[in-house]
Parts: sequence; C-alpha cells; structure tokens
Amino acid sequence: MGLYRRKWKDKDGTIHESKVWWADYVVPGLGQYCESTGTTNRRRAQQILDSRRGEAADGRFNLLKKQIVTLKDYSEKYLTSVQHLNTRRRYASSKENLISFFGEGAQLTHISSARIEQFKIARREAGVKAATLNRDLRFLAQLLKQAERERYIARSPFDLSKFFLNESRERRKPHIITWAEEEKLLAVARPRIRVLTVLGIETGMRTGEMLCLRWTDIDFLDGIIRVEKSKTASGVRSIPLSARCKKELLRWRNLIGTEFSEWVFPNFLNRRHPLQGGRKAWASTLKTAGIPYFPLYYLRHTFASRLTSAGVSPLTIAQMIGHSSTQIVPRYAQVMDQNRLDAMKKLEALRPQANGLSEDLVRTEEPEADQKVQQ
Repeated sequence: MGLYRRKWKDKDGTIHESKVWWADYVVPGLGQYCESTGTTNRRRAQQILDSRRGEAADGRFNLLKKQIVTLKDYSEKYLTSVQHLNTRRRYASSKENLISFFGEGAQLTHISSARIEQFKIARREAGVKAATLNRDLRFLAQLLKQAERERYIARSPFDLSKFFLNESRERRKPHIITWAEEEKLLAVARPRIRVLTVLGIETGMRTGEMLCLRWTDIDFLDGIIRVEKSKTASGVRSIPLSARCKKELLRWRNLIGTEFSEWVFPNFLNRRHPLQGGRKAWASTLKTAGIPYFPLYYLRHTFASRLTSAGVSPLTIAQMIGHSSTQIVPRYAQVMDQNRLDAMKKLEALRPQANGLSEDLVRTEEPEADQKVQQ
C-alpha cells in the first residue's frame, strides 16, 4: 500500500512501466482504493497520497468513481454541453485531433503531463501553428477539469504544468483598413457588401452577429442596435448607431423591404433563414477595389483601432466590441498610420523650437564673453 507505477505487457511480451505514480490507500469501511496521481514527480505524488489518507481518516473523502471512462466517450459527452454552435464545431475538430493521437481506447486516467507534452511535440512537427494547438489544448484542459469535478480523475494535469504556447509571434497581423481604402471599397461594392462594410467599421460587430441581425433588433428612433445573440454573455449588448451607419441601414431597408424577411441580411433562396457565408462576394469586391484580401471580421479591428485613435478608453472599447475585460483590446486595436505621422510631425515641430531656444541662449551669453575679452 502506497505509491507505485503500473506495469503491463504488450503483444510481444515486452514489459512497460508507467511514468505516472499511482496511489494505493484504504478508506475505513469502504475498502482499498487505487487512483492515478496524475504526476511523474514522486514528492508531489506523496503529497496527494497523504492528502487522500487524511481525507479518508476524517470521513470527508470524496471517492473517485470506479467507472472506466475513455477520452472518446467523455469528449463526446462534453461536446453536448457546449452551447455555442461555432465553439462546438471547433471543439469537435479538436476532439478528432486528440483521439487520433491518444487512441480511441485511451482512458482519462492515462492522460498525463508527459503524454500531453508528446502530443504538443507531435503536432508541432506536423506543422500545426501555435494558435491551432492551443485550441486543442484548451478543449482538453476544460474536458479534464470537468472530469476532475465529476471525480473521474483525481486531478487535471493542467493544474501541474503549463502547456499553452505563445501565439503572438505566429499570429497574423490584422489588416486595418485606411480611410482611402474604405472609400475605394465602398465605391465598387454592391449594396449588401456596402452596408456590411459600413456596419462592421461603425459598430465593431462580429460577422456572425451582423448576419443574424433582425429588423426588430434595430431601433432607428433611438439609434441603437441590440445584439441579442452572441458568442459570449458579454457580447449581448446595445451599440449606438452613427449617423452614417443609420443612413446605410435605412437605404438597405428601403431596397429590400422589411416585408420580404425578418432578417436584415436574408438568404434570398430561403427568406426564412439569414445569410450564410458570402466570402466569395467579399473577396471579389476587395479584388475589384485593388485591396489585398482580408476577412470581413477584420473590420472589427478597424473599429477598435479608430476608437483608440480617438482617445476612447479601453474599458469602453471592450464593452462596445463585446468583451468582458480590457485584456484583449490591444490585440484588436492597432496604432493607426495617421497617428504615427502626427507623432513625427510633432517631433519635427519641436526641433525648430529647440533650435530657437539654443540660439537665444547663445545670444545672451555672447555679451558676457565679449566683456571678458575686453577686460
């Protein structure tokens, strides 16, 4: 009874030993229990074992479930609890990546820190970017944390080590549309692309939020758009309408009419549903305008960047784009080129002032120097 490492034989008869420590202890009145400590560090494993013994002795022990649960079964169960459709779709992709590496028969208790590190190495060697890998790891971390709460595992390996990678070096810099590019784009855009462009630049809404707008969500009298459905709880918000955005939306409403569909951007093949996609039309418009391709979503970055240039506080920007904190605002808000030009002009304006001050100092010092020479 105590700590041990599990051993097993493969088909060839070769004996393998797990690197993870297992704890064996007795719960009074219930019998003997074995569980994985989830760590390869013996000292940490001993601390977990001592904690379990203390809990058992005090009668407050939260027993692990003896049911064997595989990663595949539990991940499918976890996916059903994910509410947002896009998040569920992304997690489903992560699930396939994890099962492909760990195997369909892999149990939750077999997922150790060492195996997660091996997963990271294998994915990086396959050319996977840091952002994609972090999404897979985030899904695994949430899954294992839930399994810990439900007492399928003693402790999540993510509590013991840091696995997430730094994405900033590999992250693609978003395209911030300039004022000149905006005019070129609107000059060649068809009505639907035109109103989507203005709406994205003037409100900072996500692409999905714009496409799922209903006419009842827009209050033209008070000049407010209500986002009823969003990716997160903080995304449910009210956004003030600028005069320009209001004008474009009214023009679009007069063009298609509210009687045709309840959706602001309806699917013309089936007016009961909102528009889906539209990437080809967006890419074609950018090409016609002579602007390098960038996703429609980047208009959200332009909105945040222009608010930053206008001196709006990060908290207000976070609330307007639908974030619960200001931590992510620097990713969305980039310094505008015009701000850099203005900064350089201020520096250039400072130079003659400094030179003039130096000349005045020289003039005041010259008479004193002449007097010394005469003496």
